[in-house]
Amino acid sequence: MSAKAYLSISNEVKSALAAGKPVVALESTIITHGMPYPQNLEMAKNVEAVVRQHGAVPATIAIMDGRFAVGVSGDDLERLALEGGKAAKASRRDVAALLVQGGMAGTTVATTMQIAALAGISIFATGGIGGVHRGAEDTFDISADLEELSRTPVAVICAGAKSILDIGKTLEVLETNGVPVLGYGTDDFPAFWTRVSGHKVDHRFDDVADLAKVVALQIELGMGGVLIANPIPEADALDAASIEARIAEAIRGAETEGVSRKALTPFLLNRIFELTEGKSLKSNIALVENNAKVAAQIAVALAARAQPKPAIRRA
Repeated sequence: MSAKAYLSISNEVKSALAAGKPVVALESTIITHGMPYPQNLEMAKNVEAVVRQHGAVPATIAIMDGRFAVGVSGDDLERLALEGGKAAKASRRDVAALLVQGGMAGTTVATTMQIAALAGISIFATGGIGGVHRGAEDTFDISADLEELSRTPVAVICAGAKSILDIGKTLEVLETNGVPVLGYGTDDFPAFWTRVSGHKVDHRFDDVADLAKVVALQIELGMGGVLIANPIPEADALDAASIEARIAEAIRGAETEGVSRKALTPFLLNRIFELTEGKSLKSNIALVENNAKVAAQIAVALAARAQPKPAIRRA
């Protein structure tokens, strides 16, 4: 049986894809594991609204009832938000088991990329990618997102890698896997809650049309995905020194409680939310909405490139 046999694409998304209209994929672990209800539902609806405001069709992706759900909305979106952390967190290794079990799962960056590519969607907006965790030289904790970017033809627009990670090592792994890291309006790779990480992007672009050209060519060449780093708006960024201190405290808490593997990132994000008195959540929502806007603009430019050029009529 083909993997496409497990696809359930909403009528709106299916029609948009058939007509060559711009579509933006959206992940769902940010809904299930990124923030509490009802903020997660409000955030999901607002992000979809931002995508629409900028000319594209949103396609929230999740695993629901033993299917790859593309274009989750309405009652299903609320059901996903209400399930929250009780839902599974689906990375590549979990997919087959979750489909057989018929449960509900939020999809990580890696799994959302897989499902988006299967559905024919090339542009995907998220918050921040996973990467190499601090202390990975001992734990070997490296996100599957990085390898997925090397092989799946989807452009991921993000606010860099989550600040809880070892960003230098994350970029090294991306380089090893041949993943182009592009900066939109920046030479510096952003660090999720802050606009700079102290590391550089591979190439800077200031025009979404140019980014769309790179994405189109990368896909045509069969060279895998593209990572597009879009810094959090300056007004919503957190102080770098302050957030680093909170991250260090959260990591110490995880070590004390023995939290590791797929439970680590949700634990750290929730602990940082507590330590920053909710400021990290506000910034998280702002950067996701900003990424959705840029992703929609790139999707519109990419769709325009694919439209047939009108024939020149000669007198």
